[in-house]
Amino acid sequence: MNPLIKFLASGAGRITRIIAGIILVALGVVVMANTAGYIIAIVGLVPLLAGIFDFCVFAPLFRNPFWGKQIRAGS
Repeated sequence: MNPLIKFLASGAGRITRIIAGIILVALGVVVMANTAGYIIAIVGLVPLLAGIFDFCVFAPLFRNPFWGKQIRAGS
């Protein structure tokens, strides 16, 4: 299994994605507050929701399951 996918499916990886998502959303909405900022905020929702709901958008690219629980079960 790819080490990146293994990390992203771990507890630390989920927390990292949640924090990165919060930072991107805050950066886009609060700091930039223009069209580009809102686009950054929308992009930031992807890692935020991926961490909260335990899925990995990159895993299928490496032929791994989409859901974190299934990735952890296979390692």
